[in-house]
Amino acid sequence: MENSEVDKGRRRFLIGATSVVGAAGAAAAATPFLISWNPSERAKAAGAPVEVNLSKVQEGQLVRVIWRKKPIWIVNRTEEMLANLPSNDNLLKDPESGVADQQPSYAQNPTRTREGKEKYLVLIGICTHLGCSPTFRPELAPADLGAEWKGGWYCPCHGSRFDLAGRVFKNVPAPTNLVVPVYSYKDENTVVIGLDENGEAV
Repeated sequence: MENSEVDKGRRRFLIGATSVVGAAGAAAAATPFLISWNPSERAKAAGAPVEVNLSKVQEGQLVRVIWRKKPIWIVNRTEEMLANLPSNDNLLKDPESGVADQQPSYAQNPTRTREGKEKYLVLIGICTHLGCSPTFRPELAPADLGAEWKGGWYCPCHGSRFDLAGRVFKNVPAPTNLVVPVYSYKDENTVVIGLDENGEAV
């Protein structure tokens, strides 16, 4: 009688212990599988929107950030830089930004920016010829770029030139203007690269 009671107690204990260990093992086996459905932290970071504080960008200054492994340029253009843009029009391939896929619709204008924020230019810093990164040359009429140069970018790889709206000059290898990424403003001093005006990541 005593032996039979001991056996029942031991049996209940073993069944309970086995169930707990089995459940824990199943959970441990399933966890990596379920986690693999989610994008990695690296994948999230690669496509995540990037915020830039514009209050720290001085007039005439270019700042660089990385978004989706691409260099992004943001320039706080001076009044003189903006005033000089129309004088480049007859030297450019696409002064009106007619190639629609080079910028969002709100940047399809001579300054290539959102309305009311003309001083801040946002560009992907990759030449549209063969993918080099052009050099920022904001100075006026330098000896190596000529008397008509009013600031912009010069690509050292093959000589392509872009003005301070990222518009490509005629007679250079690059076929189109520099690309304007999708961006929006979180507030007066914060631009968010990769986030549209509806708050959706692109």
